[in-house]
Amino acid sequence: MRLNDQEMKLDDMAAFARVARLGNFTRAAVALGMSTSNLSHTIRRLETAVGHRLLQRNSRSVSVTEAGRTLLEALEPSLANIHSALDSLDRKRDLVFGTLRLTATRQAYEAVVRPILVAFSKAYPQATIEVLIDTAYRDIVADQFDAGIRLGEKLQQDMIALKVGPDLAMAVVASPDYLQNNPPITQPADLTAHRCINYKMVSAGSLYAWEFEKDGKPLEVSVSGPLTCNEPEIMLSAALDGTGVGYLLEHEVTPYLESGKLVRLLVDWTPPFPGFHLYYPSRRQMRPVLSAFLSTVRQHRSGA
Repeated sequence: MRLNDQEMKLDDMAAFARVARLGNFTRAAVALGMSTSNLSHTIRRLETAVGHRLLQRNSRSVSVTEAGRTLLEALEPSLANIHSALDSLDRKRDLVFGTLRLTATRQAYEAVVRPILVAFSKAYPQATIEVLIDTAYRDIVADQFDAGIRLGEKLQQDMIALKVGPDLAMAVVASPDYLQNNPPITQPADLTAHRCINYKMVSAGSLYAWEFEKDGKPLEVSVSGPLTCNEPEIMLSAALDGTGVGYLLEHEVTPYLESGKLVRLLVDWTPPFPGFHLYYPSRRQMRPVLSAFLSTVRQHRSGA
């Protein structure tokens, strides 16, 4: 039996199998949701493609030819497997399973992912969260991430972004010992005369200029000092040790401000800015595991 792949269609073969099983064109056409004339045309097209008559038909009955039985015996297991696979996909459509791949900074992980991990893993035991910690902005489509978490003010315009954290603020801090032995800091320009802890942006290969704003006017200050690092935790420990002035997220230093181990400076120059957002490409259907993650984050934020 020589088959022309260009002329063979799965729908045609499925239609043939339905007629063969029911032994009636009218009933098969109703089951397939098509007219009897269209079904007859479909069978003729398949017979032309295979080069054999598959069905014998008259005004009263339909029977399967020897060639038809050969084809039907080969088709039925395959069609059954296809239907089984489709049923399985349908059952899994709303099931939360698989790996959710996220790219995030360490601060984003601590603020957004870590607080919901226990609840998420208990609610969805068949799901796994995979987090790549990175300060650079990743092409989440090219790198096959489901989503990323970054500060809202720096997101790409072609992404769908959902706010998953409160507004944030930076804090300029130093230890009491450091401030006691150095000139006062009353405006950002004073920082150029102080030992400051620099932050290295590895992806850009440059030092981060500290950002300030007052009365709607932005200002950047390039600082220098005895230490450069690419981890906020190192900057925090250095500030606590009195090595120099640090520039960190407010919530990271709040416990040390409350205990008196650090002093905050230039408060009126560090207003709030958009906090962490989860972003992902525009797609017609969101993966259930991503939808479940967003739902868990929202519940955590609302205190539910």
